[in-house]
Amino acid sequence: MPKNSRACLLAALLSVVAVCGGDAVARVFPFGPRHRAVNDLANQFVPFHAHLWDLLRGRADGGLLFDWRAGWGTSFLPDYGTYLSSPFAPLVALLPRGDVEYAVYAITVLKTAVAAAAMAFLLRRLGPGAWWWAAVLGASYALCGWSLAEGTYNPMWLDGLIAFPLLCLVGEWVREGRRPLLGPLVVAVCWCANFYTAYMATLGAALVLLVRLAVTDSFRVRTLGRAAVTTGIGVGLAAPLLLPVLLGSRQAHPGLVREFAPVAGTDFLARLLPVTYGFATPAAFVCTAVPLLAGTLLFRRDVPGRERWLWPGLCAAVAASMQWGPTHLLWHAFATPNGSPYRQTFVLSGILVLTAWTALTRGGGPSVDRRAAADGSEGAPADGRTAHGDPADDPAHGLPDRRAVAGGSAVVLVLALAALPSPVLTPWALVLAGAGLAAVAGALLLPRRGRYGVLAALLVTGTLLGQAAATTAYADRERLVRLDDYPPLGPEQERRAAALAAADGWPAYRTDPGLPRIAGNDPLLLGGQGAAYYSSHTPAVLTATLDALGGGWTSRGRNLQGLDNPVTDALFGVGARWRDGAVVRTDTRLPLVTVRPPGPPPVYGRSPFRNQELLLGSRVYEAPHAGACRVGTEVFLWAPDATGPARLGEREVRLLGGRPKRQAAMVSLGLQRTPGLRPSLPGPGELGCLDHERLRAAVAALRARAATSVEVTPSGIRAVLPAGGGTAVVAAPQTAGWRCEDAEPAPYGGLLAVPLGSGRTELACSFRPPGLRAGLAAGAAAGLVLLFRVGLRSFRRRGRASAG
Repeated sequence: MPKNSRACLLAALLSVVAVCGGDAVARVFPFGPRHRAVNDLANQFVPFHAHLWDLLRGRADGGLLFDWRAGWGTSFLPDYGTYLSSPFAPLVALLPRGDVEYAVYAITVLKTAVAAAAMAFLLRRLGPGAWWWAAVLGASYALCGWSLAEGTYNPMWLDGLIAFPLLCLVGEWVREGRRPLLGPLVVAVCWCANFYTAYMATLGAALVLLVRLAVTDSFRVRTLGRAAVTTGIGVGLAAPLLLPVLLGSRQAHPGLVREFAPVAGTDFLARLLPVTYGFATPAAFVCTAVPLLAGTLLFRRDVPGRERWLWPGLCAAVAASMQWGPTHLLWHAFATPNGSPYRQTFVLSGILVLTAWTALTRGGGPSVDRRAAADGSEGAPADGRTAHGDPADDPAHGLPDRRAVAGGSAVVLVLALAALPSPVLTPWALVLAGAGLAAVAGALLLPRRGRYGVLAALLVTGTLLGQAAATTAYADRERLVRLDDYPPLGPEQERRAAALAAADGWPAYRTDPGLPRIAGNDPLLLGGQGAAYYSSHTPAVLTATLDALGGGWTSRGRNLQGLDNPVTDALFGVGARWRDGAVVRTDTRLPLVTVRPPGPPPVYGRSPFRNQELLLGSRVYEAPHAGACRVGTEVFLWAPDATGPARLGEREVRLLGGRPKRQAAMVSLGLQRTPGLRPSLPGPGELGCLDHERLRAAVAALRARAATSVEVTPSGIRAVLPAGGGTAVVAAPQTAGWRCEDAEPAPYGGLLAVPLGSGRTELACSFRPPGLRAGLAAGAAAGLVLLFRVGLRSFRRRGRASAG
């Protein structure tokens, strides 16, 4: 087997063993009773992958452009481009839907392994060195603290972990004037897989390219121009996905806006060590072999001065940029993230690994720079040998001497000592870091042939596996303690999903997955067509509409909860919902499309009870008398800021509110059965007394003017309406992108609506995500530029060949 392949396979294997071994030690799913359903992994990634399974199997309500399940109907392409556009995501369809958590875990481990292999391949491409060192350092990159602590529950970010070495490889092709077709295609795939971390990886790869140009005496303005063109074409090819994502973000409900505050320097240094954790600190750990080797580069007299100082200088500059406000914003596309503020940390880990490899490959004799023929220089042989014929996998090539090892060890010790005051530091961090430093330093000082070479490889590999597995296990335990967690999928959830599927009647009526909530996207996870929805692209109009009608939310309005209320169920055509362990059906529901009388649309006020009546067109609530509702009415409470139990007789409901972080939904306290019985409330609130007879009458009146037939498509809706004019109202939010035949949509209380002429009896609307048409045009233009560029290069090559 070729040494490059061997290095890539070993790097992938080491990463899999470390991740799975750490999870097994922590007894975390799928190796033990502790679950992984935390934070966005449970709220977003698992439900979105479940929905992708439905899409791939042809079982989804909607298509790639529009989703009819969550948020009463929302744009889906931005969500696809944010959460599901990874080339690995379709693998979820290989397992049964009930095993979606297993599939997401397998994809997470696979991405980590591919990142390790990609880095190992890049290292072997950058210079000669032992293949097993390339494997260990490649795995060290994939097993960095950012990957183990952050990427594991944000698996879409792991595509950025893969993108960084790939984009650095594209930088090498640009430097050499090679691969004019493949380079832009790799950029496009990386940006499509996850544009957010690909942006950070692109910045990091650009910095690496600048250093490579400086240390190899190949700095040319035209090379920078080639790099810009390659990147621009690649991003342009990804534009059909990127532009809808960008515009979807702009139309989303605003999330948390916070000022960046750098962490204490001691905390920053502490996170360089294994077995540390912190949500708001940079997970910068890489195997101790990496900082040790990077430190040796400063003390290697046989390495040219520029290389000796530029690579460590780049590491220091990137680390410093993470702590300074303006460069922090640059790394995060000029928006401080809502959550962990150090999402670019994997780039620092990658640059540390490249520096460590440089310390192994640039000593021990002259090195040949690979240049393109277009630059007028000769490249190194394609078989991975130096100009002098020395094998690239020579274990003795480039290893630091005793002085350099001592200097590198001193650097690591100084960094560890400086981190001692940090509360992030754990005793195990110091123990494992110390043991790893001794093992790797010893391995570097051993004789470099025969059985000693095998012992050195075992020492370094053991250090990597031990530190990475321990860090994985520690992060697994800490996440469950520090982050929000949710019920994992199990028999109860499968029973609920089966009951919802049996009751499904879409599009005649909606089936709401109901309460208790499993995650932020229960309609995607369990089935049905509900209001619940959580995404970076939650439309502002959806949040505003649900808020006006008494809905609840968390994550400052982006994580919308379902609303269990007979009036909103009628308005949005909910004919069945999960409640109290079973599916409950209702006869007070409207079709998906109704016709309202001519007149101005409703204007919402502060009371959700009145807002529901405005949208319904009838008064159905009564005000309580002396704090109590009339016997026979249903008591509803609106207390958005209250936290605690609310009671009416023997019925108790717990509220969890408190704006601006979260808002409690309107809840039912049950039927008023005793005259004068007042509810006990946890805080200020408003009561509404629902008269079900009035509601039935209001629904009957609207049904008389409702659509006689409704047909939904993966990206639109058609309906046959009664004659007579008015306003056709679709029970779906009017998000940007709706277009209707022969009329311009006009919002009706936040819902999609179209004014009708007196003779019009049909409604036909379709949805196209904003930015899709412009993205397709930009992608086509980038494709033409790419073909022209490749064709021109081929023409010039043939011209030179014929002239010669």
